[in-house]
Amino acid sequence: MSEYHIPVLLDESVSALVTDPSGVYADATFGGGGHSAAILSRLSGDGRLIAFDRDADAIANTLDDKRFTLIRNNFRFIRNFLIYLGYGSGIDGIIADLGVSSHQFDTPERGFSFRYDARLDMRMNTGSETTAADIVNTKKEEELERIFRVYGETENSRRIARLICKSREESPITTTGELEKAIEDVLPQFARHKVLAKIYQALRIEVNQEMRALEKFLYGAAASLKPGGRLAVITYHSLEDRMVKNFMRSGNIDGKVEKDFYGHALAPLTPVNKKPAVPDEAEISRNTRARSAKLRIAEKTLERREK
Repeated sequence: MSEYHIPVLLDESVSALVTDPSGVYADATFGGGGHSAAILSRLSGDGRLIAFDRDADAIANTLDDKRFTLIRNNFRFIRNFLIYLGYGSGIDGIIADLGVSSHQFDTPERGFSFRYDARLDMRMNTGSETTAADIVNTKKEEELERIFRVYGETENSRRIARLICKSREESPITTTGELEKAIEDVLPQFARHKVLAKIYQALRIEVNQEMRALEKFLYGAAASLKPGGRLAVITYHSLEDRMVKNFMRSGNIDGKVEKDFYGHALAPLTPVNKKPAVPDEAEISRNTRARSAKLRIAEKTLERREK
């Protein structure tokens, strides 16, 4: 597990999540199994853990434990599967670590990192049809600009899109090296890696439809918790953290708090930690990829109509 992915904020997240050793829990992003193993270590023989991951490489890390079930599918469907497994009336806790695994970053042929000259892929589920190469070679300039501006929060998003379109007219952009060459003019010497990271983030989000999947997951998770059950989510960039924060506070991704006739908030969750937990310096020194992580925790309060 440690070679595949180092779990972030492990003790903080699992300690807050597991409130009943005999309860039923879900790990929505199994990955290397670090959070799942920690949850199982706190459960009694009557406890249960259901985990999800769409990456075939992650499925190979399955845990040999009769209390554990691993489902190969997108966490956006968590509600459907929990109902199918007989837990529709509610479970005790759900955790999601939204980061890309170290294994995915460090496997060149997956195309997640600009550190390697490899095929532009970036698919979390290698069975999916659309790759990052498909995005950069088929999307119109206006759509590429929107992807980089919204999902990467990049400056010069229009120029980046224009350079890509100009380069692909001469020949398709199929590798990470070809993409970097195409946008060379917008990569400053002093912040080259920072700009590339934003561009790769934007493409990865678009390829995997991450924001839409996260939205569906949040609604499904809230509907799947029993009163008093907890949701713990670890985010790594402002887009997903903003969505999680808004949902935990208001029950919707826009952050609008709806109230009943008496002025009481109708949000199905109540934040447990007003400010997100972040890794300390010791954890960051062990795992630099934990630097941007934020952990938010909320508790189920009211039932709410499922969306």
